[in-house]
Amino acid sequence: MCHHCVIENVKSNMLSRRSFFTGSVAAAGAALAVTTTPAPLFAQAPAKAEDLTHELFDMFPTYFGAQQFWMEQKFNHKEHTFNLFEWRLSEHTGTHIDAPLHFTPDGKSVAELPVGDLVAPLVVIDIRAKADASADAQVTPDDLKAWTAANGDLPEGAIVAMLSGWGAHVATDKFRNADDKKVMHFPGFHVEAVQALMEGPSIKAIAVDTLSLDFGMSPDFIVHNTWLPSGRYGIEGIANLENLPAKGATIVVGAPKVRGGTGGPARVFALV
Repeated sequence: MCHHCVIENVKSNMLSRRSFFTGSVAAAGAALAVTTTPAPLFAQAPAKAEDLTHELFDMFPTYFGAQQFWMEQKFNHKEHTFNLFEWRLSEHTGTHIDAPLHFTPDGKSVAELPVGDLVAPLVVIDIRAKADASADAQVTPDDLKAWTAANGDLPEGAIVAMLSGWGAHVATDKFRNADDKKVMHFPGFHVEAVQALMEGPSIKAIAVDTLSLDFGMSPDFIVHNTWLPSGRYGIEGIANLENLPAKGATIVVGAPKVRGGTGGPARVFALV
């Protein structure tokens, strides 16, 4: 065979093999696209993100009234070319998580909350009219029934949040709203409402825009003692619920992953 013929034969074989592999890869890619395309996380792309977290600062109001957050600067940019603060804080300060361990001897710590429980459909129960009439207002089974009458069944695996409008008072003494006997007055969940939530769809958490899952004058933390031992968690001090629809938003809870923690400050936001 002549030299030219050998070269042409090799080129022809190479082109044939290249076509074969190109076609095989394309076919494999098409098959992969058909068989492994993941289901979308959302039915449609969210149009916006809403921050549901209060900014934390040293004198943020607390359940017990005393300061629970401190920042000490250890390095500064002028001397060290970088800034670094050391924090000291109570787990239950600002917008934060209540893990089951908070009110149980051996429940899940905040680090043990399944990540799947931190992303959920958000249900907003609006009791602002009741809270305006009485600081001791509570979310009751009737409020849950009113929500379902207007919006349909509670979504499976939802997080149910109380909107009392109390977030507007976060920079004032009214957020704690303690009377002369040091009894606080602010809204929360009624125990019968959380019992109803425990009997229905698999609700992952409840949330409040106040200092406690229980209303302020509760003498026994009955909501904490009912809800958290069931293995579910709570969010206290949530913000900006008034900017969200009653249903349709997805909440994302940035819970801290602290071993053995009973809770902790969290960055919480909603996608709508």
